[in-house]
Amino acid sequence: MAVRYSSRTASIFRVKLLKRALRWGLILLLVLLVLDVGYLVGIWPQWELYRTGPIQRSSFIREYESERQRHPDWPKLRWNPVSIQTIPKSMLRAVVAAEDSRFYEHDGVDLQAFKEAMEHNLSEQRMVYGASTISQQTVKNMFLSPSRNPLRKWHELWLTLGMERNLSKRRILEHYLNVAEFGRGIYGVDAAARYYWGIPARRLNSRQAIELAATLPSPVKNNPRTATSSFRKRVRKIRRYF
Repeated sequence: MAVRYSSRTASIFRVKLLKRALRWGLILLLVLLVLDVGYLVGIWPQWELYRTGPIQRSSFIREYESERQRHPDWPKLRWNPVSIQTIPKSMLRAVVAAEDSRFYEHDGVDLQAFKEAMEHNLSEQRMVYGASTISQQTVKNMFLSPSRNPLRKWHELWLTLGMERNLSKRRILEHYLNVAEFGRGIYGVDAAARYYWGIPARRLNSRQAIELAATLPSPVKNNPRTATSSFRKRVRKIRRYF
């Protein structure tokens, strides 16, 4: 009887410990959730500043300027934001074709592209493709950091939904084309056009627009000057949409 009683007591004790652990785990989760909501509220943009008017300096641009102080060999920042009205339609078309073909159809997150990317990554057993939309990339560039941690992706999701509710697709694309990186220290299509061909963005032809769009996955390594095999392959892929 003593053995049975001890066994029963131990079982009850374990159940109590489990309940206590679950209770404290739930409390900790709620605390973290409250803190994260507070963080989101703290970084939540004043969307009216981004809906119209001049393009704001992105967090990536500010980070580049900060990092350059520790890397004197890096080139100076090249950034010259311009109105989307001065950017050729071929450039808009090339970027959408390269980065987010359903840009005008989704609400910031492309679930179909995410599913296709994950299926391909699983078949390759490695991370080959992401599924970030132009809206998500714009949010990341404007407000967040290059970090790949899950919490950053969570913040990116909420900010993307907020941006889609407050900004038009055209305005989102305007921001993206002015803050995307096109090479080391080169941000925006106008700075890129001037750096690679010595012309303003408004004079870009279709070939040049395609080449700029082809730099976007890894612009420091793959761009019109390095002309790597990966870059040329991407150029051919984008050209199919023209």
